[in-house]
Amino acid sequence: MTTPAHPTATPAPPSLGVAAIGYAFMGKAHSNAWRNVASFFDVPAFEQKVLVGRDATAVAEAAAKYGWAESATDWREVIQRDDIHIIDICAPGWMHAEIAIAALEAGKHVLVEKPLANTLAEAELMTAAAAKARARGVQSMIGFNYRRVPALALAKELIAEGRLGTVRHVRAAYLQDWLADDQSPMTWRLRKETAGSGALGDIASHAIDQVLYLLGDQVTEVTGRLHTFVPQRPGGDAAGEALEDVTVDDAAWATLSLASGAIASVEVSRVATGQKNSLKLEVYGDQGTILFDLENLNELGFLDATAPVREQGFRRILVNEPEHPYLEAWWPQGHIIGWEHTFTHQVRDFLTAIQDQTPPSPSFEEGLNVQYILNAVEESAAAKSALIQLPGTSPETSPTEGA
Repeated sequence: MTTPAHPTATPAPPSLGVAAIGYAFMGKAHSNAWRNVASFFDVPAFEQKVLVGRDATAVAEAAAKYGWAESATDWREVIQRDDIHIIDICAPGWMHAEIAIAALEAGKHVLVEKPLANTLAEAELMTAAAAKARARGVQSMIGFNYRRVPALALAKELIAEGRLGTVRHVRAAYLQDWLADDQSPMTWRLRKETAGSGALGDIASHAIDQVLYLLGDQVTEVTGRLHTFVPQRPGGDAAGEALEDVTVDDAAWATLSLASGAIASVEVSRVATGQKNSLKLEVYGDQGTILFDLENLNELGFLDATAPVREQGFRRILVNEPEHPYLEAWWPQGHIIGWEHTFTHQVRDFLTAIQDQTPPSPSFEEGLNVQYILNAVEESAAAKSALIQLPGTSPETSPTEGA
């Protein structure tokens, strides 16, 4: 008896069929990218085939608005369709593992929003499925879209070129205030069973990924703290709704020791009054410094400490020149781009990887690495800021320890 072969990625069809699962915040951002990417970048031919959501009426309206040919409510049926080659997962984290693993096993290329999953165990299963699929030519990528900010891509280039010398320490702070009001109602993002964690998984994942991305480094040790400033919130939008316990963190802090010897501090909050969506990154080397703030995403601060002291000072680089990463496709110099462009760049890179049959980055393995660090922050916080060693950084630590 012959064992059936695993599904494989078929030779590139004339047009790649794309299905997106989820149509809310991230679904809208990803849909905008799919709708516009081919207008600015040379990418393989593709079609926005189907948008998937649980509410038939709402997802049909969203599909029409966002440029999808049709809508559906059963992602399992969509994954089995022969005309679908790419699955873009924009659903909440608690759904990532089941959908991604099923899609990869069906031979579909997968793009999934960060964080990779709600639990370390799920992230490990997803990464194993991605590795098996990759051997059959099926690509997968996690959506850390801030890697596609041109200013941050330029920062990575400058650091890799040695313009900062030896990097000594990094400060990463991602601050928001959408939960500063203690009367803001409960959502799925405030329940551990659906969100996994609070600010930690939601925005610290971005900050930590940037530390790893910019430096090309690895975290070896972690200390962390979590705090929930508003432990109960109204259970719904209706006045007089009973209070419900918040089971995730409002804010998180971590200190990361890196293999290079550098130290990174990470601070995130969703109750930082007055901060709307501020991801601040400061990278300090012995020969220079880089500064970045997402609320000014077209700008990079750069100090060259090798210049004579009388000439030193931070200079503002407006990252809008055709020579800067991704910018050759957009507008004339000085015409700024926005947050939504990062998703367009992300889709462009994913499609190019599929076309060239090269593994895209960040891979599921990179997403799993971030997940190990997030898990270590939680372990450290539970143990009152104990020092946690990352898996694989010493002979005594097994790859699954702490799972």
